[in-house]
Amino acid sequence: MIEAAIVGLGRWGKTLVGAVQGKSDKLRFTRAVSREPSRHADFLHQYGLAATADFAAVLADPAIDAVVLATPHSRHVDEVAAAAAAGKAVFCEKPLALSREGARRAVDACRAAGIVLGIGTDKRYFPAIAEAIRLADSGELGPLLHVEGNFSNEVAAGFTAWRGAPGESPAGGMTGTGIHTLDALVRIAGPVRRVRAQLQTLKPDPDPWDSLSVLLEFASGVGGTLAAVRSTPIFLRIQAFGRHGSVEAIGRNELILRKSGTEPERRKYPATDSVRVNLEAFADAVAGVAPYPVSPDQILAVNDAFVAIVESAAAGGQAREV
Repeated sequence: MIEAAIVGLGRWGKTLVGAVQGKSDKLRFTRAVSREPSRHADFLHQYGLAATADFAAVLADPAIDAVVLATPHSRHVDEVAAAAAAGKAVFCEKPLALSREGARRAVDACRAAGIVLGIGTDKRYFPAIAEAIRLADSGELGPLLHVEGNFSNEVAAGFTAWRGAPGESPAGGMTGTGIHTLDALVRIAGPVRRVRAQLQTLKPDPDPWDSLSVLLEFASGVGGTLAAVRSTPIFLRIQAFGRHGSVEAIGRNELILRKSGTEPERRKYPATDSVRVNLEAFADAVAGVAPYPVSPDQILAVNDAFVAIVESAAAGGQAREV
């Protein structure tokens, strides 16, 4: 059993704890780091967590095997580097960093320390998306031609103040939902080579209405598109087009497989908790049971493309190399 500390007790930090606590035989949380632990007394009691405001104290605790970061994006790199220096495996919510240099610093720190780095792009573990990835990998669709993704969600309207700050969450819905789409597309089609992004804002905070559209060119020559709309009912679609077929993941648990000369086949899968799946994959890697499914190079590929999208959107849609 991996003993972990959760760092950050906002909505998502509590979601991470709730996904495994008392349910997993691979990872459990025993410590929590929060600026104001007293605000979370009921939660801490419910899940049996000892709380502190001192991150360094948790890193110095020999009983802690790993830390899980659910903190503002701008803090990730320094916190990952500190965890690596302390010899603690670290799971970081997405995005890993807001710059290319920051992402490399974080990954290099973990590599130098020989510790596992996990990343919070859990949506690739939705059953429908996982099956779409498998089908694309299998060659059943034929040579890959194009990929598309749209993950839009009105949850942004309920974000805490820091998540709405442009410095923490640039390019509209990119840090909230878009990066999950990007992760799935990179997993299917490989690293991105060039992007062109357009952000249209119809209404600013506190309830942001904006639309992000991205053209993607992958190093493999495959083309793609990505979209993220904030303040609209949740919608998720990932699609891969091959010469002989296409697969379309619709939401968490449903996909449509299309092949030449046959009727579309609709498939449904049992629901799973993707957050738990991801944390347990991280725990297995820390325990030496299996490699973490997302390699450091793939984490960097997604983060680099994310930064290029942010830069392109800020430049009014000018193309940016990744």
